[in-house]
Amino acid sequence: AAPHVSGQQVAGLRCLCPSHRCRCRRGTRREQRTAATRRSVPRPPLPPHRRPAPHLAPWHPGSDTRRHAVVGRGAALRLESSAAFHSLVIRDGGKVVFADRPHGPPITLRARYILIRDGGELHVGSERCPYASRATISLYGRAADGAAVDGFGQKFLGVGSGGVLELHGRRPRSWSLLDKTLHPGGLRHGPYSSERRWGSRGLNLRVLDAGTGRVAAAGRFDTHLRAAECHRLRDFLALQPEGSVVAAAVGDSAARSLTLETRLLLELSFLISSRQPWALVGILGGDPFLTAEDKREYHGNGTTGLAVAQREFLTYDGTRFTVTAFSGWIKGVPHNGFKVEVSKGIILHLVDDVRSWLPGDRIVVASTDYSMHQAEEFNLLPCPECKSNQVKIDGSPLYLHIGEVIDGIDMRAEVGLLTRNILIQGEMEDSCYGENQCQFFSFDTFGGHIKILANFSSVHMSGVELKNMGQQILGSYPVHFHMAADVDERGGYQRPTYLDNLAIHHCFSRCVAIHGTHGLLVKDTIGYDTLGHCFFLEDGTEQRNTFQHNLGLLTRSGTILPSDRNEAMCLAIRNHVYGNYIPVPSTDCMAVSTFWIANPNNNLIENAAAGAQDVGIWYIFHRVPTGQSEGQYPEGQAEHTPLGVFYNNRVHSNFKAGLFIGKGVKTTRASAEDPREYLTVDNARFRPHQDADPEKPRVPAVIDGLIAFKNNDHGAWARGGDIIFHNSGFSDNGIGLTLASDGTFPTDDGSSLEVSRSIFVGESSNLGSQGGQNSYWGKGANGEYRTLPRNKTFPIRGFQIYDGPVRMARCTFKKFTPTADRYSSAIGFFMKNSWQISPQNNVSQILMEKSVGLKVFFGRAGQWFGNNDNDGDKMSVFHDLDGSVTGYSNTFVGRADNYLLRHPGCVTVPRWNGVMCTGKYAQLYIQARRPENLTLSIARAAYHSHPVQLQGVNRGAPYQQYQPVVMLEQAYIIQWDGRAPEDIILYPINFNRGDWLHVALCYPRNTIFHVVKDIYQRRTGMVHSIKHYLAAPSRDSVLNGTGEQLFYFDRALGYLFVHLQAHEARQGHSYCSQQGCERIKIMAQMYPGGSWSCAPNPFSQRPAAPQRPMSQHKAVPCRACGAPQVRAPLLQPYVASEVMQHINDTTFLFNSPGVFFVVLDACSGVVPYLEALFPLSSFFLPFQRSVILIQGEKKKRLRSCNDVHAILLISEQIHPGGHTLCVCFTGSFAMLGYKGQAKPSWIKVLNHARYQKAASLQHYVPLKTKEYQCSDNAFSQNHSEHISAGAAAPCD
Repeated sequence: AAPHVSGQQVAGLRCLCPSHRCRCRRGTRREQRTAATRRSVPRPPLPPHRRPAPHLAPWHPGSDTRRHAVVGRGAALRLESSAAFHSLVIRDGGKVVFADRPHGPPITLRARYILIRDGGELHVGSERCPYASRATISLYGRAADGAAVDGFGQKFLGVGSGGVLELHGRRPRSWSLLDKTLHPGGLRHGPYSSERRWGSRGLNLRVLDAGTGRVAAAGRFDTHLRAAECHRLRDFLALQPEGSVVAAAVGDSAARSLTLETRLLLELSFLISSRQPWALVGILGGDPFLTAEDKREYHGNGTTGLAVAQREFLTYDGTRFTVTAFSGWIKGVPHNGFKVEVSKGIILHLVDDVRSWLPGDRIVVASTDYSMHQAEEFNLLPCPECKSNQVKIDGSPLYLHIGEVIDGIDMRAEVGLLTRNILIQGEMEDSCYGENQCQFFSFDTFGGHIKILANFSSVHMSGVELKNMGQQILGSYPVHFHMAADVDERGGYQRPTYLDNLAIHHCFSRCVAIHGTHGLLVKDTIGYDTLGHCFFLEDGTEQRNTFQHNLGLLTRSGTILPSDRNEAMCLAIRNHVYGNYIPVPSTDCMAVSTFWIANPNNNLIENAAAGAQDVGIWYIFHRVPTGQSEGQYPEGQAEHTPLGVFYNNRVHSNFKAGLFIGKGVKTTRASAEDPREYLTVDNARFRPHQDADPEKPRVPAVIDGLIAFKNNDHGAWARGGDIIFHNSGFSDNGIGLTLASDGTFPTDDGSSLEVSRSIFVGESSNLGSQGGQNSYWGKGANGEYRTLPRNKTFPIRGFQIYDGPVRMARCTFKKFTPTADRYSSAIGFFMKNSWQISPQNNVSQILMEKSVGLKVFFGRAGQWFGNNDNDGDKMSVFHDLDGSVTGYSNTFVGRADNYLLRHPGCVTVPRWNGVMCTGKYAQLYIQARRPENLTLSIARAAYHSHPVQLQGVNRGAPYQQYQPVVMLEQAYIIQWDGRAPEDIILYPINFNRGDWLHVALCYPRNTIFHVVKDIYQRRTGMVHSIKHYLAAPSRDSVLNGTGEQLFYFDRALGYLFVHLQAHEARQGHSYCSQQGCERIKIMAQMYPGGSWSCAPNPFSQRPAAPQRPMSQHKAVPCRACGAPQVRAPLLQPYVASEVMQHINDTTFLFNSPGVFFVVLDACSGVVPYLEALFPLSSFFLPFQRSVILIQGEKKKRLRSCNDVHAILLISEQIHPGGHTLCVCFTGSFAMLGYKGQAKPSWIKVLNHARYQKAASLQHYVPLKTKEYQCSDNAFSQNHSEHISAGAAAPCD
């Protein structure tokens, strides 16, 4: 290493950056005086990253892969050319700085490892002067080569105690969203390709819609052998709309019977002879001079080459496409065919300014379908014609990538930039080798890695690309902060540590691993195509870390942890299980996630989890800290820790769930008692409390602004409480949202879950694409083919009720309609449910749009539902507070065959398999011991012939529990399928003070009872207020509710009668009172030989008590129901347009014939103009910056167009002749356009033929964007004289 050359800082000069490119500038006089003053005051030494940059000596070390280079004390080097070492250690104040020469050759540094420690520094650029050249750090070596470095391993860039790593490249926009849908092939109806050989003799034709590139008609006409084919060809062309694109190609031969009339009709400029290849592309009725035509001579040798006719066209939305027809002979075989494809690259429209993306860069476009494998990569092409938010790609997309807000949900695909000008990479072998898990991976997984240990001096990385990084070895990840403790101000770092604008892709073990580290900022970072959890918190102790605006996609399974593994890996890797235990993949493993958050006290803001093998974002809970963090917090603390910020995150294209809150990891080693592997997925509950103290008040976990769509199973699943979802959107998920309580009583002390101001969509207009491992393709509810979640028959549910209590308020449901193959309901229930369901579940201010065909469904026996006879299936229930679902306020909705809820005033809804009832309902919790395996039969006395059989939920446990939902102030009969249990405890659950039941329990006639009443404090396990019951002389004395503690056993009937009543007040969602849980304990001494069968009904025969009829609960019209539109953050106001019927909630109806115009001011959102016109000559549009909505309907014939249904006048001179273009449409027509200088990406035109359904467009149009050049107060002005687009409409 070159010696350090002392460089004293010249007074008045300030060095801005350590790189060669940056220059020092002279400070102001004031700064010079201040500097002089400071020199006279003794100051403590600055940390290394704050010290003035010394003089840097040029360094050209060359290439020697045997050299162990050390840059130590007195060395400050500027690396000016590529170099290679065995290893490079920078220590003891040594410094290496990459020279920045934008016009010079790129610098590559190769080494088996680079270690920075003890005051050593490595710099590539700086925060204030980002590196402008290209630099590569390349880590090489095979897994078996050489010894590992203690604490770091092999093939690494490591930062130890005192080390400084500052990597700062260009900071282009990391990722954006599509602002216009990218169709397969770049065209709305996809590319088209057809090639035929034998069997296509004659003229082959394709007719295309010139405005969209869609192939509208096809035909083959054997004009070689059959003269009548010319007449059929003429009739075929007569049916096609004038202005259509016609492509023709000869197959084999077409000349013998081709008439002169047909030649003139096709405007042939060539005479076609036998077997002569010929092709044509032109416009039907257009200028013959613009027709492309080609032919080849046939010489009889069997090969002619191809006659190729090709012409370019422009779609309505400005996409250039090429139509090609070809014909010829190759080795004696005729060839002909057609192609429709985008011309000269496809232009992507993005939300943001992406001028920082450069030709040659590589991008990835995320899937917007169920399969993450529909993510596609492209290279960028030069595009001088592109606007600031556009780029041109070199390939042709295979799949549909949505660029719109659809049905109120922002489904725009993420587009990430993978290229940075600083690259850190691992050098890889061509295939897997050695002990690198080659049974699971065909490729080499031994990449490089970056590891940062505790007490580093400074680490900041921005504008860096990491490729081929990570190893399938514990602790070797692309970026790994290892036990670094606090890395922000709390840890003494004046410049908090961050990772900003990284592109981590094609890596082999995670993306960013945060282990025992707190306060790290991870921002604008992409993790793409990686193995194992991507953004990963390891031990459960990691807190205060912030993930902001990161994108993770294509997160695949790995082998390191059980939760990383897929089914095959889970079954094969058994090194750490006990004995011969065989893991259960669905519960032990299969949890790989893009964001694996092991402690709730971390912040997730504006991230996108756009495709994982299992879950997008998973909050997992370590009951105690694991790994090297063992003992750092008490048992259960993570489960009680309040949630950090969760704001505006997106989850889609994940197989198992978009967001999952719940479960934990096994924190004990494998043993005979529990043979599962350490850190296997396990059970846990999220119970956030103030200061993580369960004795203090609950702190609701708020999930704000979640967007979840096209997740194969769940949009989101959350277990625990209190948890609140609001301002969220769920679309096209197998199940939109499931909220599961903290647990069944008595372990749950009354938490609650809530969803509000959210939108649920069953089957949106995002139809998806076949391929990319999408398994199911079938008809949707509207008859169109689409991708489907889970299975063609899977019952889709918007909001799923599991147990409760859950609340739903101000939510909107759209497009839940059953088909012949599957059920689809807005509200549904957990299938095959053995758990309790709370009658405290309630809904209010719900808007069910007309597209909802099934509001509620309780399931039916059959596929997916099984016998539909588990305890939870039978007890399914919720409370419609205001009647916004049922039409009747204060109504309970239960399963139709549950006679515990029924009374004569109930109304059955057969389509729901449900019943609507008024009344007061709660739960009866029954705990039974000795024996614990009995089936309970419970019946309302008024419906004693309709008992409900309950199996209980704790098979094999020390006690059994049953939780029927009951109507209060009624009599109930309890029997068993064997002799009654010796110990029974009755709890009144969700009873308010004064609520009561009469209960009769069947026992053998010779039973002796000991009955006690007490109050059980579940948290402490203490019992108080113990009172012993006395035997009463009669049943009436027990049931009259005098307040005395009495029971009565009728030995003739075999029934024990008790009066169960709540005497203490209950608050909030607690099952019990603040004093504890009131209960009656029945201890029975039974002797052998006694009969245990009882009469069906011991109560007096009387009809069910009448309730208020449903007609008296008719709900009033709801004007505030439903959710506002859910959209991505930081967007402008949006307006929904469904041509021509709706703008937001306002409907515009037109009854006159012609073309209907609605004009919407793009700045204010008001409608200043609407009119139905026919003819169009009277139409004049004076409004600038206007959104134009047009719809045409057939009524008359017009001018030279036959059967014209709509006309579009385009005033801009885009026609080759330079004049205004008049386009005639048949069928139906709809357009969403704009008048003004801008050309927004959302412009749409749709034309349907007469045999198709009416043309309909829906789009969420951004208002008040910069390109409209609106004044600042345009949106806030009062346009009372205009028609408001946001006017509220009453709910149906």
